[in-house]
Amino acid sequence: MKKVSYASYPSLRDQAVFITGGGSGIGAALVTAFAEQSAKVAFVDIQNEASEALCSALAERGLSRPLYRHCDLRDIGALQSAIRDAAATLGHFGVLVNNAANDQRHAIEDVTPEYWDERMAINQRPMFFAAQAVVPGMRALGGGSIINFGSIGWKIASGGYPAYATAKASTHGLTRALARDLGPSKIRVNTVTPGWVMTERQLSMWVDEEARAEIARNQCLKDELLPEHLARMVLFLASDDSAMCTAQDFTCDAGWS
Repeated sequence: MKKVSYASYPSLRDQAVFITGGGSGIGAALVTAFAEQSAKVAFVDIQNEASEALCSALAERGLSRPLYRHCDLRDIGALQSAIRDAAATLGHFGVLVNNAANDQRHAIEDVTPEYWDERMAINQRPMFFAAQAVVPGMRALGGGSIINFGSIGWKIASGGYPAYATAKASTHGLTRALARDLGPSKIRVNTVTPGWVMTERQLSMWVDEEARAEIARNQCLKDELLPEHLARMVLFLASDDSAMCTAQDFTCDAGWS
């Protein structure tokens, strides 16, 4: 099998980066990838044990220990406070990655207005308010990069999570609106849209033999789509190499959609 060799991005060295949902899965791969680029990483998550373990593991490798703060993203005040506090320590954030999400399954007949609002409070609302919190610092820096995570789920008409699909579809509207408004400040805004990524959560909850057959049938590339593949796309969009990329959707799904 061909050995993979990844790029390094000098523009990310010492860059302050804020990531939501960085404690596990794709988020942990993002935190790790930025730490390996010598960026100054801060992240929030609701999972204390996994997040602290990640920070310790990176420090043991000789990398800069990320700044972690426990945060429930449904509490916008706590999210924006975490961003402000982290910026006071690391400096203005030149990169924001809105990664956090929860793809909990739900049947149409079981959805209440309260449940719908709670799904939006996790999967949709924090993206805007995290961006709102970092924009003043990015303007002070003379520019920046905001990366929002979407999903191919709504594009391929996946069932079983209509609220999640709605939230993820709306990511593209948010990205394009922010890109237009923030472009004059040299702030780029893009969406990264993953396919079915083989995280520990997906493997333990959803990926059975039937799911693997579906993946094999639909992906053009037959290897497993892993968190590190999404992280490499995000690094490019965070770096100066993507200087004229904004308002776009960068899909990483092995050709499924």
